Amino acid sequence: MLRRLKRRELGATPPRSVATHVRGKRVRSIELASHKEIVSAHNSGINSLQIDGSEARYLLAGASDGSVGVYDTQQATTFDSITHTAKHEALFTVDKSVPQGHMYSVSSVQWYPVDTGLFVTGSFDNNINLWDTNTLQVEQQFRMPGKVYAVAMSAMATTHMLVASGTEDVRVRLCDLASGAFTHTLSGHRDGVWAVQWSAASEWVLISGGCDGAIRFWDIRQAGCFQVLDQNRSQLGRRPPIVKSVPGATASVSGSSRGESLRVHRQGEQQHSRLNTPPPIRRKFRAKDFEAQRQHPGMVSTLDKATAHYGSVTALQTTDDGLYLFSAGTDSRVRLWDMQSGCNTLVNYEATRIRTHQGTQLAVSSDSSLLFVASAHSIQAYDVWTGHLHSKLSGHYDTVNCCAFHVNDQELYSGSSDRQILVWAPPAHTPLEDLDEKTKEGGALFVKDEDAWSD
Repeated sequence: MLRRLKRRELGATPPRSVATHVRGKRVRSIELASHKEIVSAHNSGINSLQIDGSEARYLLAGASDGSVGVYDTQQATTFDSITHTAKHEALFTVDKSVPQGHMYSVSSVQWYPVDTGLFVTGSFDNNINLWDTNTLQVEQQFRMPGKVYAVAMSAMATTHMLVASGTEDVRVRLCDLASGAFTHTLSGHRDGVWAVQWSAASEWVLISGGCDGAIRFWDIRQAGCFQVLDQNRSQLGRRPPIVKSVPGATASVSGSSRGESLRVHRQGEQQHSRLNTPPPIRRKFRAKDFEAQRQHPGMVSTLDKATAHYGSVTALQTTDDGLYLFSAGTDSRVRLWDMQSGCNTLVNYEATRIRTHQGTQLAVSSDSSLLFVASAHSIQAYDVWTGHLHSKLSGHYDTVNCCAFHVNDQELYSGSSDRQILVWAPPAHTPLEDLDEKTKEGGALFVKDEDAWSD
């Protein structure tokens, strides 16, 4: 570490390299925190967690009993001097006793991206609520045609205030918070939608995953989806067109590379001109070709049978730079997709045990080096680029439903059906005042050998 600091002072390494190294080292050493505890105020399992993006301080949690709680992750409510644990109790909770509150399980929560004055919740009571954190009242309510499994808002949007919703209905609907009305209905899935995620590179691109195993990309400025991910498509780039055989050419070339196909095509043209033979006559334009080009993009997407998973898509998560997409399904597989080409990167993540009755939440570290996946009663941390299992975080007594990563502190928060919210953090440094019983001798640090038994 001192060597890295010296190289940074001499200008041999970029200034941010040391900070990146420290953050990466901290996130790879996270364990169950003994110095920090979230005191859950819910009477049922935790389904969704999110940390606000404006201050990176407040944790929003939704539970199966219809309650929603907000916790301050920086300022502790009480401090236990015996266990040296800082306890963070809920700042407030809202439940079914509030007018227009959720009557059934809250499946998804979402902070308003600009500030912490508003947050959005989706529930199995077919409602999406917009809450005011100051008055703790519902400001707007959208009635959906079925159970709400997921809600999402774009973190980089500057021209719209749209909430994307995935329900048990086959259509993805967009709710406008400014007008209080539905603005878009996106048709293409053949079953319910469990996961929705806005792109981190464009405020107009929405990604949805359904129970039909399909992941679809939508540009809300045009009709229909423009891309459907296929788990069997892993070749980067597009294959060049097939060049037909010409007189004097050896054979028809399928074109394994673009340069080779162009070279054969030019040779054919030279041979045509040398033999004074006319070029091949182009096929006449037909009216039905024009009709095929004008076919509605939404109709084309419904005929596409490509699937990203063999089961339902339960979770979607993009990297911070918006270049890669993670997906998880009920087939107990996690896949990494290249957003630009839409190809499966074929990173082999070890099999997980993902719940099959509703959506889940994935979390990615700030440097995109570790992926956290809820698997049965534990959380599995995978190396993003190799797929190897880095560590297994065990501490819950029931199925883990969601997890959220804190970028500033390199902490992980997880919610489970055991009604608890656990904190996973790097090992805390021992304060100087706690070193009274430790002495330095010969450059080493050791603890005095004393009787710890009570008389």
